[in-house]
This record gives sequence, structure tokens and C-alpha cells, in this order.
Amino acid sequence: MPPVMMYFLLGAIAIITLFPLLWLISTALKSPTENIFQSPPQLLPSQPTLENFSKVWQSLPFGQYIYNSTLVAVLTVAFNLLFCSLAAYPLARLSFPGRNGIFIAIVSTIMIPFQIVMIPLYILTVQLGLRNTYLGMIFPSLASAFGIFLLRQAFMGVPKEIEEAARMDGSSELGLWWHIMLPAVRPALVTLAIFVFIGSWSDFLWPLIVIQDENLYTLPLGVAKLAGTFSLDWRLVAAGSVIAIAPVLLVFLVLQRYIVATDTGSGVKG
Repeated sequence: MPPVMMYFLLGAIAIITLFPLLWLISTALKSPTENIFQSPPQLLPSQPTLENFSKVWQSLPFGQYIYNSTLVAVLTVAFNLLFCSLAAYPLARLSFPGRNGIFIAIVSTIMIPFQIVMIPLYILTVQLGLRNTYLGMIFPSLASAFGIFLLRQAFMGVPKEIEEAARMDGSSELGLWWHIMLPAVRPALVTLAIFVFIGSWSDFLWPLIVIQDENLYTLPLGVAKLAGTFSLDWRLVAAGSVIAIAPVLLVFLVLQRYIVATDTGSGVKG
């Protein structure tokens, strides 16, 4: 396929993919006098306004919702990077009986839907006294099979020469993991952080189950409450949705430059 056609096709796919987001932003910027259901639809607002965002911000404690979502998402990312990397390192670099069986068992849990383990997790959360707490929202996502799989594959790509050189210098296993392996798989860590952040930020089902205190509501719960409060004015619902989506887009734009292949063998000379 010629490069021009390829760019044209990719551009068309990008426009189709971005259209729902553009439509959401357009609806959030439309004034009360504009008909958001007109046919044919009008993407560009004739009288753009930020009044919808102001009204949404004043009607519900969106500042508290953003704080709750940010705290939960950041802690979830931190715990995932820590526990997944600690689990993935021995599965990738150490030899011990049953290593492959343990890895297969961990990866197999990806096929188990969350709805199957939701009730046992809720019972355990209540028994641990974590209901209506930040830790209760984080508890099911402290580690993930996908994260262990991703980091194991990344650790396996680190040249053995680097590991052997560190061992000759007297490095311990923990020091080798911290000083050598983690910097070598930084792109994989950033990729996992993005996936975990987006998943935690947009999670609706588990916070809905484990949280009853409105002061602990995350943004998805806040937007759902907003939809119930202003069900007849979709401009306000769209404005709240844009507020909820904006931090995710910002995080992706900031971190996307780190998602590149890294030449971990550049320091190894034959």
C-alpha cells in the first residue's frame, strides 16, 4: 500500500475513534439554547460556553471526587509496580522447582471474570474491616496476573551478561532487582503503570459495592450521581464526563514518550 493511502486510512480510523470524544466535548460546550439532538447533528457549538462545567463543579463536590480517584489510582499503580515486579523477577531470572507451573497458574487467572470472585472478595474485604476505606477500593488490585506476565517477559529480555557482572560485583538479589533489573525494564513499568492507572481511574463496579460514604466517592461514582441528578440535561452530564476523562488523557500524553523499546544490551560488549 502506498504511504499516502496508509496515512489516509490511519487518519480515517483516528477520526472514527475520536468522534465520540469530540461529540462529548461538543455537547459539554453547548449553551442551553442549542438543541443537542438536532438532525443533522452539529459538531461545533454555535454559542460555546463553559457554564456547564461551572454548574457541575458547584453542584457536586467534584474536587473531592478527583482527590479520591487520584489517591486510589496512584496507590494502586504503586502497589502493582512493587508486587508485580517482585513476583515477576524470580519467575524470570531464578531457577527453582515448579517455576513454570506457578507462572502458568498465575497467567490462567486472567481468564477468570471479576464477577466470579467479586462476592468472596467483598466478604474478605468486610472481614478485614476495609469497607468504606481507600484501602478497600485498592485491595482487589494490589497485583495483577497481567502485570506479572508483562514484567516477567521484560525481565527475560535483559541480557545475562549484565546480571552476571552485577553478581561478580557482590550485588544481592534484592540489589540486583532494584539497581539493575528495574531500570532495564523501565518502558514495561511505565506501560503497566498506564494500564493500571486507567483501569483504576475508570473502575465503577468495585467502588460502587464497597463504598457507601459519599465523601469517598471516586469520579465514576460521582458522574453516575450526576447523571441521576441532571438526567434531563445531558450538557451537564457531558461536562462531568469530560472532567473525569481529562486526567486520564493528561497522564497518557505525559507518559507515552516512555513507551519505547529500550536497548538494554547497549552496555554489553562482545
